Amino acid sequence: MVTDPIADMLARINNAIKSRKSEVYIPNSKIKEQIARILKEEGYIDDYMVSDKNKKGTQNTLIIKLKYLDERNKKPVIEGLKRVSKPGLRKYAGVSEIPYVRKGLGTAILSTNKGIMTDAQARKERVGGEILCYIW
Repeated sequence: MVTDPIADMLARINNAIKSRKSEVYIPNSKIKEQIARILKEEGYIDDYMVSDKNKKGTQNTLIIKLKYLDERNKKPVIEGLKRVSKPGLRKYAGVSEIPYVRKGLGTAILSTNKGIMTDAQARKERVGGEILCYIW
């Protein structure tokens, strides 16, 4: 059993990028689907979809199609991922404390009372929340 499903998702994406895979398969949940939606909106991945069929037939699967800058050399768009808030130590930030990732070149994904959103959306909506992860 996975105790931190978001960290598992980020690790699977990171491992797939390092091995230059075109797709990565992740057990689906609502929060993972929302994170994938943000990754697509921000241009970090090509697309995502939810498959009803799994190899074991037990759970839906989230299929993420990774995006590369150069198809020949397979240089990934995602340079790095970092899980910030963990089950043992949650990290929260008010609207004035939301960090800029890589001086604004990266994205922080937050869980707020208005849903999962990026750091820029949270500043615009004037809400703080739990910092889930950084991506650059």
